Amino acid sequence: TNIIVEKSQEEKVIYKYNFEKTISFYLARMPPTQAESVIKNIIREIGQECAAHGEIVSETLVAFMVKAVVLDPSNGFNTDRTLLKSDVQKLVKLCVSRLLDSKNPSLDTIKMQVYFDMNYTSRGEFLEEHHRVIESRLSSVSREITDNRACVREELESLYRKIVSYVLLRSGLGSPTDIKIVREATAALQSVFPPVELGTFLTLSKKDKERQLKELTMIVTGIRLFNRDCGKGGEGIDDLPAILQEAIPVSTQHVDSQLEAVQDQAYRYTAILEKAAKNPLLSQELQPYMLKEALYNARQYEIFLQIILSDIITCAREVEMMIKQLGAQLEQLKMTVKSKTAVPTSQVFPIFIALSNVWTSFQDETVLISVLSNLMTHLEPFLGAHELFFPEKVMQDLLDGVTVKTDMYRMKEHMEDRVNLADFRKLEWLFPETTANFDKLLIQYRGFCPYTFATTDGLLLPGNPAIGILKYKEKYYTFNTRDAAYSFAENPENYIDIIREKAKKNAELIQLLELHQQFETLIPYSQMKDVNKHYTKPITKCESSTQTDTHLLPPTIVRSYEWNEWELRRQAIKLANLRQKVTHSVQTDLSHMRRENCSQVYPSKDASTQSMTEGSSRVPRPQIYIAGLRGGKTKTTRGVKVNLTRAVDET
Repeated sequence: TNIIVEKSQEEKVIYKYNFEKTISFYLARMPPTQAESVIKNIIREIGQECAAHGEIVSETLVAFMVKAVVLDPSNGFNTDRTLLKSDVQKLVKLCVSRLLDSKNPSLDTIKMQVYFDMNYTSRGEFLEEHHRVIESRLSSVSREITDNRACVREELESLYRKIVSYVLLRSGLGSPTDIKIVREATAALQSVFPPVELGTFLTLSKKDKERQLKELTMIVTGIRLFNRDCGKGGEGIDDLPAILQEAIPVSTQHVDSQLEAVQDQAYRYTAILEKAAKNPLLSQELQPYMLKEALYNARQYEIFLQIILSDIITCAREVEMMIKQLGAQLEQLKMTVKSKTAVPTSQVFPIFIALSNVWTSFQDETVLISVLSNLMTHLEPFLGAHELFFPEKVMQDLLDGVTVKTDMYRMKEHMEDRVNLADFRKLEWLFPETTANFDKLLIQYRGFCPYTFATTDGLLLPGNPAIGILKYKEKYYTFNTRDAAYSFAENPENYIDIIREKAKKNAELIQLLELHQQFETLIPYSQMKDVNKHYTKPITKCESSTQTDTHLLPPTIVRSYEWNEWELRRQAIKLANLRQKVTHSVQTDLSHMRRENCSQVYPSKDASTQSMTEGSSRVPRPQIYIAGLRGGKTKTTRGVKVNLTRAVDET
């Protein structure tokens, strides 16, 4: 709700700016401060008049209504003179009269358009704004932590408790006032950031502190989600995937039912108006019923529902993809941790952070689905009191003898009736087979047939692109029949001017038919930043290339032909060089009976080989001495034989 309120305040300024441009031709001679004072007084006076009659209106709605009243040529506001007091009184009176006309479906349509434009934004812008609001809400808590200069023990304990509260608030997983949730978050934080590290934390710069707080939040969030998946914790954590899987189909079914009901209503109004277009008497009878205004109301509600349904379908795709990512991250974490008591932080911290980012995406999708459902609920009262103005009995009488056709049926009716390009030489027509991005072209008037709208005083019939899309002044038009296409192509400017004048009388057509470029002072805020963003040029030509063979038939060129005489001589010398060549002959089974053959063999000769030689080995030489042969003191000579031969094993 806070996001919507902040967005609305910004858009009030935009609509007020548009309002200033609307009547700037009246205030051109006034000083800027005086002109601004006059504008505020006009808006305030209109609001007070409506409040006196029991109708509370916003400044945005008042500014839109002022623009509608000034544009309507029947009100007689002249741009060639200065705004007088009587003009201001007339302007206020007309605006109050239209704002208090509760029986006019046109007012309900304008209120619906203003409300939708103030409360709806694209998916990317919404998520960006949502994150910005969260950051702004946590800025005060973050500032208390980063600016803290704790020194004593009690101050450090208080700082640690503040960090735990910050982690819980930022993660959105439980309330910081629940003691069980606080204990679980504290235990998870102590496992990665014990209190003893507060001293190091306090020495960091402010930016580093903020960065570390965000990292700690993601790691603690991942730890708690992992504990929840293991069944060991996760107090206060909702099962967002299951909630989204249940809420998205319910929201889609509700939008589909509303869309089907309003489309059926629009088809019935269209059938009655078609009947009235062919019967002038019936057309006069239906004038007080404001059936066309009711048709505009139903068609506008249908367009808004289709936008919401498209966003819900996108959410469903994102949720389906994120559920797979969540399962993969948890499985990877289980494989990394298993039954280990300690795991390196470099392995698990990135997985915890990735797990936290996936869960944050789940939270974003939950908020987005809630906002879209709330927006759809608040649009229903603007659908108008159709049953009050057009009771079922009256509708049945008007539909007597009329065939109610759906948009799809109308397109199939004239699917084969295509424009003949030979009939148009100066105009360009686009077809599916000649245009690559045929389905992405921005069709004027939201795809409704301009010829039918101009010739039947405002009847909305869907155009059929299969008939052909007319490109005129870089804009694209579709038609419900080939005859309508031919008639419009004869004088496009005439029909464009008729539609513009019709839109001045019914201001709700400006947004319904997307005529903001023709009325630049009334561009909604959601479309001011990208007025030309949706413009897509048709791709009717493209660069292409093909490769063909040089010679389609088999080549007849003789590669061995040579015209150079010297080259022929060189080849002849090469062939005649037989000095180091040997002639070889081979006999085959087919040739051995035709001529004599001979072969050369080597004759046998005597040969011998040396097989063995005599050899010897050295043995000890005998050494024997005889002592006493020279005699001695005795007369008898006695010899003593001494054997000095060495043993064989000693040699």
